[in-house]
Amino acid sequence: MKRIDEMNLKNKKVIIRVDFNVPLDKNLKIVDDNRIKESLTTIKYCLDNNCKIILLSHLGKVKKESDKVTKSLKPVATRLSELLNQEVKFIPATSGRLVSDAVNNMQDKDIILLENTRFEDLDGKKESGNDPELAKFWASLGEVFINDAFGTCHRAHASNVGISKYIKESCLGFLVLKELDNLLPIIKEPERPFVVILGGAKIVDKIGTIKNLVNIADYILIGGAMAYTFLKAKGIETGKSLIDEESLAFCKEMLDKTNKIILPIDHVKSLDMESDEYLIGDNINSEEIGLDIGPKTIELFKSYLEKAKTCFWNGPMGYYEKAIYQKGTKALCKIISNLSITSVVGGGDTASCVINMGYKDKFTHVSTGGGASLELLEGKELPGISI
Repeated sequence: MKRIDEMNLKNKKVIIRVDFNVPLDKNLKIVDDNRIKESLTTIKYCLDNNCKIILLSHLGKVKKESDKVTKSLKPVATRLSELLNQEVKFIPATSGRLVSDAVNNMQDKDIILLENTRFEDLDGKKESGNDPELAKFWASLGEVFINDAFGTCHRAHASNVGISKYIKESCLGFLVLKELDNLLPIIKEPERPFVVILGGAKIVDKIGTIKNLVNIADYILIGGAMAYTFLKAKGIETGKSLIDEESLAFCKEMLDKTNKIILPIDHVKSLDMESDEYLIGDNINSEEIGLDIGPKTIELFKSYLEKAKTCFWNGPMGYYEKAIYQKGTKALCKIISNLSITSVVGGGDTASCVINMGYKDKFTHVSTGGGASLELLEGKELPGISI
């Protein structure tokens, strides 16, 4: 697919698939606007080319009619207007006459943002199912399509792959290009030693990634709830810690296959996830829950990171939603920020942690797409990029 800087955009009507899938609090206020900020380079480039700009994005999963109340992109339009110092007109519809009329009435350098593309999923999953009629409608709105939503590049939806089939002039935006420039080198030719840190809860979603990383990484440091599944597979007591039961056999297979996997040797633990009372110890008894890596593990992981030339990190080290169990994640942020290495954070919760803890600028790259970055590491071709 072409690059945005290879296109003639002068005075064109452009459709940009952005990733404004930002977290909102209970008052529908944006908690983290990083993804909006990361879209600005492409949007401003189009403004400089005198374009009319139509923005499409999803926000969360929309499964029932009531989700429309909490998943609207209207707060995003307000925030984007502030960041651009220019009105971004919000269109409270995803298709139909309201959208067509708004686009037909646009002037040069106007920006409109359509409502959440996944509202279309309430009618037979037209967005996520890549419905051709929906894709044709969206494609009819513009002359050029720019895919700048890295976070959905691993999905073939109507708003990315679908549109590109009906608009000949399609390209990748600056955000996606930046992601590929930072992620592909560490997959294809990482400077070694190459250390991967994996955390979070579910292993089943990362099986393909782990299988591939065993072949390309020098060491894989595992924390978070993932670690307890690996430890249990090793025959170690994990108490009431969160376990991904369906992945136990896979974990045992990986541990038998390689000595690259490094697991925690001590834990921050409690009798209750929501309790403020905790202990630190080498073992977890039958009544306890492991909620973070302990100080010995931090030092163990540090010893591997200090040897590294390249590091990729996906997944927090503990139950980060509660401040007292963020220490492991914070410690790794501090360790990596003091090293002269290529350091990439693979989006999702890890990116939010790194940003909220004030370490974003200390890493080589903080990805906007957790799932997309993991599928790249798995060796998959992303449909949103190969279009």
